[in-house]
Amino acid sequence: MFGDMMNMMGKLKETQQKIEATKQRLDSVLIDEKSNDNLLNVTITANRKIRSISIDDSLLEDKEQLEDYLILVLNKAIEKATNVNEAELAAVAKEGMPNIPGMDLFK
Repeated sequence: MFGDMMNMMGKLKETQQKIEATKQRLDSVLIDEKSNDNLLNVTITANRKIRSISIDDSLLEDKEQLEDYLILVLNKAIEKATNVNEAELAAVAKEGMPNIPGMDLFK
């Protein structure tokens, strides 16, 4: 039993290391999102850090319109990045979890 517990602890530590490596890798996974008319383009990482924003000059004339564009496009980009982030981390966590009966956490 002690050997099983040590094996499980080692596997959990290995999984934690894989999760940290995945988090670092997700900093280089870029999500591009743009408005329907291509006047605003946003690039963020899968860890939800903004990398770039490109704004067409025509949007600079209307502050409210620009704000609306930013909200819509950033929210879409964040949603996509969150989905990628969660899927990647869940896959790593599921792979490394010990098979404990009744503990089907990642279905």
